[in-house]
Amino acid sequence: MDHARVVDQEPIRVMLAKIGLDGHDRGVKVVARTLRDAGMEVVYTGLHRSPEQVLEAAVQEDVDVLGVSLLSGAHLPIFTRIFQLIDELPERPRFAIVAGGVMPDEDVDELRKLGVADVLGQDTTPEAIVSRIHELATDR
Repeated sequence: MDHARVVDQEPIRVMLAKIGLDGHDRGVKVVARTLRDAGMEVVYTGLHRSPEQVLEAAVQEDVDVLGVSLLSGAHLPIFTRIFQLIDELPERPRFAIVAGGVMPDEDVDELRKLGVADVLGQDTTPEAIVSRIHELATDR
């Protein structure tokens, strides 16, 4: 599947974030490069960000997709906080929120109920990540 954007359109904008104390970012950097190689603009917030910082940055950067990478096991409280913050905003952001990293399969339904558009685990292929981000961005 060809994910090239039409020349007169802006590229898909993706923000990738690491929230909390998780200090492992090799995987998110690989994802960032994969998305850039597919023609997307990618902003990586770096390590140890708060949900407030990440949400504020995603709104300011006017991204199409916000991907939050977690390996710490704190995914449920972190995504709960993200969606609490979104509920407090005067206007709901237009971007989709994707969870990535390591999360138990039994938590996927709960993440979706919170508002996570998709969960892309550690075994998701680069091609599948590009395809899904493209779908989410163009559906917005």
